[in-house]
Amino acid sequence: MVAIISETGVSLDRLFKILSYTTVFCGFFSLWVSGTFGAFGTGVFVLILVCAWFTEGTRWQISERIGTAMIVAALPVFYLLYRSGFFHFADSGMMVAGILSRLILSLSAIKILQHKSDRDWIFLYLMAFFEVLLAAGLSISATYLLSFVLYVFVMVWTAIVFEIRKTGTATINKLNPDTARPEQLRTRRLPLTAAGLIGFIILLAVPLFFLLPRVGGAGIGGGESLSTSSGFSDTVKLGGIGNIQQNEEVVMRVRVEGQNVEASRLKWRGIALDTFDDRSWSRSQASAKETHVPSEHDLIKLDDPSGRERLTIQTIYLEPLDSPVLFGLPRIIGVQGNFNVLFKDRHDAVSFSRIKERISYKVFSDRSLPSAAELRADRAVYSDVFENYLELPDEIDPRIGRLAADVTANAQNRYDKARSIESYLQNNFGYTLEQKASGEHPLSDFLFNVREGHCEYFATAMAVMLRTQGIATRVVNGFSGGEYNDAADIWLVRQKNAHSWVEVYFPGENAWVTFDPTPFAGQPTGGTTVGLTAKFNKYLEALETFWIQYFVAYDNQEQRSLFTSVRRGVADYQSKTSGWLDRISVELSAWWADVRGDGGVDRSLAAVGRAAAYAGAVAVAILMFVWLYRRVVKSRFLRRIRQVFFGPKDASVIVFYERMIRILEEKGFIREPGQTPLEFAFAIGKPEAVILIEKYNYIRFGGGKVTYEEQAEIEDMIRSLQV
Repeated sequence: MVAIISETGVSLDRLFKILSYTTVFCGFFSLWVSGTFGAFGTGVFVLILVCAWFTEGTRWQISERIGTAMIVAALPVFYLLYRSGFFHFADSGMMVAGILSRLILSLSAIKILQHKSDRDWIFLYLMAFFEVLLAAGLSISATYLLSFVLYVFVMVWTAIVFEIRKTGTATINKLNPDTARPEQLRTRRLPLTAAGLIGFIILLAVPLFFLLPRVGGAGIGGGESLSTSSGFSDTVKLGGIGNIQQNEEVVMRVRVEGQNVEASRLKWRGIALDTFDDRSWSRSQASAKETHVPSEHDLIKLDDPSGRERLTIQTIYLEPLDSPVLFGLPRIIGVQGNFNVLFKDRHDAVSFSRIKERISYKVFSDRSLPSAAELRADRAVYSDVFENYLELPDEIDPRIGRLAADVTANAQNRYDKARSIESYLQNNFGYTLEQKASGEHPLSDFLFNVREGHCEYFATAMAVMLRTQGIATRVVNGFSGGEYNDAADIWLVRQKNAHSWVEVYFPGENAWVTFDPTPFAGQPTGGTTVGLTAKFNKYLEALETFWIQYFVAYDNQEQRSLFTSVRRGVADYQSKTSGWLDRISVELSAWWADVRGDGGVDRSLAAVGRAAAYAGAVAVAILMFVWLYRRVVKSRFLRRIRQVFFGPKDASVIVFYERMIRILEEKGFIREPGQTPLEFAFAIGKPEAVILIEKYNYIRFGGGKVTYEEQAEIEDMIRSLQV
């Protein structure tokens, strides 16, 4: 076959090779984005692609017989590897998807290394297509959207070039009108083929998106949990957060409804800790958990509102963490989401049965608190239930108690004492990420020697100092502040926002009140970044949020809800249809009874008249429909649309000339060897042939183009010649 050269000088075969290999890579890239493969698997497949590229068309390629044998053997080999426990996945939900993706890639690797016919290339295209579809259920990253768009673009171009390459001989022959045949010129259908291919991919990918659960990891090539570096744990150790404070990884995205809240007032509460051993905080063993189940609309009620009318609703998209804790603004009174059950401990921490994937939920927080005057007036005595919030380690440094007494000497109530210690720590100590306090008693070293630390030291110092004064406290671990993204209307809470603070209990008001002794320099702040890069990141993050909100957050519950809605809709339709048919049956029975004369002659005549009127109306409607249909079909507008999509395009000059010559030959008009086309047209005395030949000469030799209007005229003249 003669090689076809594009205007850029690139041969069709080389272009076909580039696009085909790119299609195979796009299929792999979509799976890679889902986090299914690590660095080793990625490297192996990329190496195979490189080797296949350089060995394409050489004797080093695998023969078709060996390739087929390897493909046939792949299935039992993978089954034996699975049974032997060769495949290991951190999440059991990834097992089937992980093995299937590796099997598909292995088949693609074998096929790409062998000698390939058109059938083999089609096999590779199908494998890439299945990889994209599989990734639709595996990926929860917005990057998948990029990979999908890239695949669709490349696949369409590959299909077009594949078709042109397949019919390359005909494409060359059409340049000679004496040898070209209309049935060979199929390239005019390529735009429709491309549009159909795009529609086919989308129609298959969309149902799979709604049917398949999200089992993949987040991010590019990831799937790893954030827990190892998030700074959040069930215990607070002095120095535990400072090492990761600058980590920019997003932990959660939060939309706060209906309120403009300052970043400093946002405390995403996780757990509260009540037991201190002079080095770390933990939860007491007696922290029994209450079980709460969903009610109507998947709402789980955890507590009663205080009645102060300050309810804040947050929609939270939480990244994968090992901890089962749910975050939200204090005090959480309700949660709405895909949870079968939630647990609440005596420290007001909310948890669930953790799964290693992104989750979305709504939190209803009662943020109303007693006024400062009410808190100052609270002089109620603690009950025995709160003894653990007053306990101190046996080896506590006595200087801490004396320091607390000095700081609160002028305070006459719990609230003022708490504010005094909070202000003292904020104004007299420095904030640092360095691990400076050490020794057997790091808290004492912090208070009396180093006088610098991060949030854990400040929270611990305030809680312990208040306990020395007989005030019940607990340390809270969670996240503070965040970065507001106005493009997405969400707060981005990052790992660097990990924070610890203090809650003080006021028994008379039955309220836990938040205090944060960390200097303002160490408290995460909100605000927005500036600059071109910052704006780009802002919109990129907004896209990520959109993807998570409308795609990733579409989980099993929404799937079940969709199926329930569809099933209910089908049942309603069947019920309405059955009722409608029943009514028609009753009315027909009554009409037939009237026709029979059961109600007398007058009713019988009236029934026959109604039937005739209905029949006449139906007949008129049918006639009007036929008339309108014929008018539309024969309209110039519709004919133009048909010409645009189905009429001759690039090869129209060849096509209509060949059609005319064939029609004339069938009618006995044979062109003599020495006649020019125009002489032949004048000789047979057909005005249509003369016009067609003139258009042919103008377009063929004058460089003209066939317009859509001219195509319609040409079609009319050719039909006239046929008649």
